[in-house]
Amino acid sequence: MSNSYTVLWTNDLCRELIRGGFAGQRPTVLFGGPHQSRPSFRRAGVAAGDRVFAVRAWRAALYPVCAMEVRQIVDYDRAGAELADEDYPRLTHWRPLKSGCISEVVIGAPGTPIRFDAPLPGDCLEQLTFRSRRGERKLKYVEDGRLLRALSLQGIYRLAPDSADILARHLTDQAAEA
Repeated sequence: MSNSYTVLWTNDLCRELIRGGFAGQRPTVLFGGPHQSRPSFRRAGVAAGDRVFAVRAWRAALYPVCAMEVRQIVDYDRAGAELADEDYPRLTHWRPLKSGCISEVVIGAPGTPIRFDAPLPGDCLEQLTFRSRRGERKLKYVEDGRLLRALSLQGIYRLAPDSADILARHLTDQAAEA
């Protein structure tokens, strides 16, 4: 059974993607590393077949930015030798995602279109639940449908299946409206 995860994209990264004209494009590459600003997908347990939701916390709201299904994760230092010829140009195209110290490359099928204009409704935000070996936890710092702090989103976290469905439905509904 595949899992779904969130990864928090910083507002600086989101602004860079907006300025670079990446809104509406479908990501095929993500980058991970050893630091909190660019966390490791492997260390979080992400594997082939899993789905990753990039999210943005901005102005007391959570924005599901896009989702991508993972095909493989390779070491950044070996990406040139391990990737298929058609995958390698994706690394340079998605260069803005590569900020910071990078140690791994996540390759996937084209994801959902990147968008920055559709916050998750407050009632859905209050339902978001994450799973770990210790059990389940609700998203912290949510009050009256508003996200007061993004602290509990920093990193890569496994979503409960119902929460993954909420994010997937939101992205699908927003794509249909566009």
